[in-house]
Amino acid sequence: MIAQQDMDYCREAIRTGSLSFHAASKLLPARVRDPALALYAFCRLADDAVDDSDDKAPAVLGLRDRLDLVYAGRPRNAPADRAFAAVVSDFEMPRALPEALLEGLAWDATGRTYDTVSDLYSYCARVASAVGAMMCVLMRVRDADALARACDLGLAMQLTNIARDLGEDARAGRLYLPRDWLDEAGIDPAAFLADPRPAPWVKGLASRLLDHADAFYVKSEAGVPALPLACRPGIFAARHVYAGIGQSLTRLGHDSITHRARTTGRQKLGWLGLSLVRAGISTVMPGSAVLHAAPQPEVAFLVEAAARKKAAYSRSDALFAVFAQLEARDRARKPLGQGLDRAGV
Repeated sequence: MIAQQDMDYCREAIRTGSLSFHAASKLLPARVRDPALALYAFCRLADDAVDDSDDKAPAVLGLRDRLDLVYAGRPRNAPADRAFAAVVSDFEMPRALPEALLEGLAWDATGRTYDTVSDLYSYCARVASAVGAMMCVLMRVRDADALARACDLGLAMQLTNIARDLGEDARAGRLYLPRDWLDEAGIDPAAFLADPRPAPWVKGLASRLLDHADAFYVKSEAGVPALPLACRPGIFAARHVYAGIGQSLTRLGHDSITHRARTTGRQKLGWLGLSLVRAGISTVMPGSAVLHAAPQPEVAFLVEAAARKKAAYSRSDALFAVFAQLEARDRARKPLGQGLDRAGV
């Protein structure tokens, strides 16, 4: 059980830090909404800790240590950590899922770029689809097909976010557009980062990201009827609210360099109403080809981890490697004798 004061903190963190999820969460039943808010608070604050840090390596390594403490049953004495530890215990949350998110944040901290759209999907899988899989766990859903479609929704949401934030990210020195897309357009990434402008090619690639997102939004809908009836309105709401960001960007002519796509409170209310209606008429279609489609290859490891309630845990070699890279960076920036005193778990 989550302590009331910790729950209050998580609610406030999401109310001020993630308006879209806060709106969608209103349609979830309390038994799912409260742990979901705790989950999102931990994940959102983790993301902010990395984004807001000038030196991202220690921020990610600190998150690794916090996650270790959570799974050891000794969370850091902070509301979000205590609340997330309660969620992990109550729902037997597979550790591979939050660690996937941590790996995505580590990729950000190392400045990883993405050569292909598949590489970009792999990033989206970690920072967004992992959260979708965790949401299924909170609903007590471990069916592989439902998990795969939840991961599709995570891919769609993150692609939407990337399209919306092209300008903001470029000004911060970040670029998520696949390198092969840039090569096709004849664009030098360094030149764009040095002087981001709303050129036609930028708008075209923002539109292309949204096209990929829309395909995943449609695919994700097949999994909603496989969720508990009371949970369906909230998930439909998340789908419509986030897709609405993409629609807003489209109305701006796909210019996410000089504008930031936003949605209004009235729009959110309309999507919440639509979600209630859609949830009431949604049914699982027997033999649905979309529902039973294999998971996107980049999210398959998440589906497998979430579907196995008692899966054995081991930190992957890839995650060890990225942590080692971050530790090396951190040691290089500290005076001799003040490096990290641990090498990873």
